[in-house]
Amino acid sequence: MLGHWPTSPFGPFADVMVERADGHRLLLAPKADVAEFVSGTYHFDEVVEVPVDVRRDGPSWHVTAGPLRLAFVVGPRTALGHLLRLVPAPLAVSLPWARVTGPVARALLPGVSTVGTAGACRREWYGARDLHRVVAAHAHWEGADLGTLRPVHPPTRFGFSSTPAAPSLVTVVTTVEAESRAGGLPGDAPLP
Repeated sequence: MLGHWPTSPFGPFADVMVERADGHRLLLAPKADVAEFVSGTYHFDEVVEVPVDVRRDGPSWHVTAGPLRLAFVVGPRTALGHLLRLVPAPLAVSLPWARVTGPVARALLPGVSTVGTAGACRREWYGARDLHRVVAAHAHWEGADLGTLRPVHPPTRFGFSSTPAAPSLVTVVTTVEAESRAGGLPGDAPLP
């Protein structure tokens, strides 16, 4: 799972969460503070600090992160993506909206949750703003071809929510609310 954050409390960054077939969960993070925050929020067996480079050329994305080389093409907005775009931004990213839409998200996208608890006494919620299907992808891990594009199965296990089963590009605002004793992070740390 690629996280591409144009804005965040850490500045712009990208990270990659990988779950291997044997269940080993790996975070590829570009710098120590990002690695510490993300690994304190989600569950990993291993954290590796490596440059994570993301380039976009229209619908084509190219990602390089340590052992990963990934290229994918984003298709048109889905019907659900059109609906998400209709919700005003302040409402879409609010905790009450995340609570209301949670049952709908679970019904439409099994494994996806909108509100949950995270590591280090953190509460987290997601405000989805758009959804596009990934229509083509080509990936290599340590030089080995990872095969054809296919549904995410079984669901990933990094935190309280998984990714949609159909490979997708989801625009989401992630809000992590941390108690001050959990490392002195601000009360609301949105990651749009």
